[in-house]
Amino acid sequence: MLPGRGELDATIDRALAEDSVGADVTTAALIPPHLEARASLVPEEAGVLAGLDVAAAVFRRVDPDLVFVQRLLDGDRVEGGESVATISGSMASILSAERTALNFLQRMSGIATLTSEYVKAVEGTTASIVDTRKTAPGLRLLDKYAVSVGGGRNHRMSLADGVLIKDNHLAALQAEGISLAQVIKQARLRAPHTVKIEVEVESVEAAIAASSAGADIVMLDNMSPLDMRRAVDQIGADCTVEASGGITLENVADVAKSGVDIISVGALTHSPRAMDISLEFESKSA
Repeated sequence: MLPGRGELDATIDRALAEDSVGADVTTAALIPPHLEARASLVPEEAGVLAGLDVAAAVFRRVDPDLVFVQRLLDGDRVEGGESVATISGSMASILSAERTALNFLQRMSGIATLTSEYVKAVEGTTASIVDTRKTAPGLRLLDKYAVSVGGGRNHRMSLADGVLIKDNHLAALQAEGISLAQVIKQARLRAPHTVKIEVEVESVEAAIAASSAGADIVMLDNMSPLDMRRAVDQIGADCTVEASGGITLENVADVAKSGVDIISVGALTHSPRAMDISLEFESKSA
């Protein structure tokens, strides 16, 4: 779900301040304050929409008198060339808010579209597509909301959401003579009982060891689909198996067919291609 109104407004305010929207010298020099107009938001390509409510909030944050009318909703699939929303009111306000609103909408729709492609690629399997914490700084809630709009699921929102013992944790502790089983036991004793314990492993043998030592989730990192299948076959049914690392649209179906429960894809949020969406003016009387 989207951030609460206060947090969303704070995120939007930072973006507007970054763009110096209150000091738009071009618009101030060229556009009469009384001039009114209507504009449409038009995707130039097919995809899944996400961030329309955020775009609306941007326009209203700049000018509460602007009227934003959505023709479609987040999660709707669009083809290029159709208007998905209109904005009416002060032309100056619309112009000043345009880039910030489009930045949010384009990025979020790009994330939702990419996520939907991964979800479609694993249809017919039991695997779920999830995101990671590889999000744009300050935009995590919006990035992860866009993933959910595209049909994916959210992994940890923050470091507080679960124990995830990664390779660097293990390397630091094993250098002190602490075994994998002892690491998991220590985490179980010291972490809140409400959180799950996940361990990142890089071999079938380590996956079996982590499961046997009591891990709730075993993350198979950068392993081949064949090795993933071997690990799935030997890990207890009570342990969730996650695949991560090197996941692409080209290989995600093979990964899903290995029998893993979860496939985490950092690319959903660390390198999405923004959807091409433009703002097009028309006469208000048209």
